[in-house]
Amino acid sequence: MLKLFYEGGPLFMGILTIVLIFLIVQSINTYNKVTDEQSLQKNRSLLRGIGLLALIIGILGQLIGLFDAFSVIQQMGHVPPAMLAGGLKVSLITTLYGLAIFLIAQLLWLGTHYLKQ
Repeated sequence: MLKLFYEGGPLFMGILTIVLIFLIVQSINTYNKVTDEQSLQKNRSLLRGIGLLALIIGILGQLIGLFDAFSVIQQMGHVPPAMLAGGLKVSLITTLYGLAIFLIAQLLWLGTHYLKQ
């Protein structure tokens, strides 16, 4: 798992991990401290927003990685297909991590639907 973290790029993977921690803290606060319907809806919206932020950061990390990879390919000229496929595989790591955080946020959002009922 740590290998994927470093392959995905410590900058974006670190940011996504911070977003995941914030999501977990916010979901705990939502479950423990919600007393009225208005604050519940606010916290539910925040959970969805955090998940969407993670997805966008993951896609941004992938696009920046692809841009860098294509810049190197342009400078080198000919690149073997296996090397290109490996680079594309690595560029998907941040997107997959962001998508996983987004899915967790959506599950938490659905879980809060039945909160306080």
